[in-house]
Amino acid sequence: MLRAEGRNVIGLTMQLWNQRRLAEHEGMPESVQGRCCSIDDVYDARRVAETLGIPYYLVNHEERFERDVVRPFVEEYLAGRTPIPCSLCNNHLKFDQLLIVAQQIGAEQIATGHYAQVVFDEHLNRWLLKRPADKSKDQTYFLFGLTQEQLSRTLFPLGGMTKPEVRELARKHNLVIAEKPDSQEICFVPGGDYKRFLEAYLAEQGEQPARTSNKTIAGEMVTTDGKVIGEHAGVHNFTVGQRKGLGVATGSPLYVIQIKNDTRQVVVGKDEELYSRTLHARRVNLISTAELRQPMRVAVKIRHKHQPAPAIIEPAGESAGPDEVRVTFDEPQRAITPGQAAVFYDGDIVVGGGWIENSMQ
Repeated sequence: MLRAEGRNVIGLTMQLWNQRRLAEHEGMPESVQGRCCSIDDVYDARRVAETLGIPYYLVNHEERFERDVVRPFVEEYLAGRTPIPCSLCNNHLKFDQLLIVAQQIGAEQIATGHYAQVVFDEHLNRWLLKRPADKSKDQTYFLFGLTQEQLSRTLFPLGGMTKPEVRELARKHNLVIAEKPDSQEICFVPGGDYKRFLEAYLAEQGEQPARTSNKTIAGEMVTTDGKVIGEHAGVHNFTVGQRKGLGVATGSPLYVIQIKNDTRQVVVGKDEELYSRTLHARRVNLISTAELRQPMRVAVKIRHKHQPAPAIIEPAGESAGPDEVRVTFDEPQRAITPGQAAVFYDGDIVVGGGWIENSMQ
């Protein structure tokens, strides 16, 4: 599409993770189809560049990817939170380091295949991030961390198209990836089994998942009224809202309500106890406005597949930092999960977003 517009295009692919690195560990498959940023994607990108007749370069960022994405992913789970590595990758690599590389080779902008739109609003004098035409492929939830500088240098050519239209365009130009399945898995977690990945990664690092900072991470399974009903082997095995694999049997279904990292307790309870009206978000990045001076009515997503829910966002209070906000929903929301992102929308415009620290009834 950019070539058709007469632009000078250079292909860049980031090598982020050695897909065979943990293959020797028990149960870790060497290759899994459907992962983004895999070695197959590198080959496909090269073939597309050859078809288009454009220069192509592979940029190795494995060391930074492990430092800024993989290691925080592991540490978040060990701390009882549920991380989003794709957002970390966008913030620290795709729209940070890749922009630096682009600038070094003389490119003014980067274009990616994300389903999102970026426009400049002259009235606000700000770059805006907007939801794409194909709402079923909306990736703005993972892009909430983009800054004004990054948005000003980013193009999303697919933002106004549907996925079938994109595939048809690829067929028209005889691109080998026209029928390629959508990527679903986290690039460094084969088969989506994050627990197995954690075990293998920690073993490789010479660390034991049952110990961190010389403290055991095994702990108690307790009910919301404080009754101990069992033990667990580590908070990294659980996430808020989880029902299966709790290791306790009762007469009625139980769900993970809260994970207390300080006491290593996993709190379980009934489904209705999963609902909360308020959450606290930190490291908030605002896009459509420079600052949040007063309460603002928005719709908020608390996970990628969550339907945005009406809410009020406001500064978190005098004791909180300038990049912290309180979100109060009109109606209680199910399984607000620390470590996930809360992303704020005004219609199709992304107001901003931050990382969920905790929730309250």
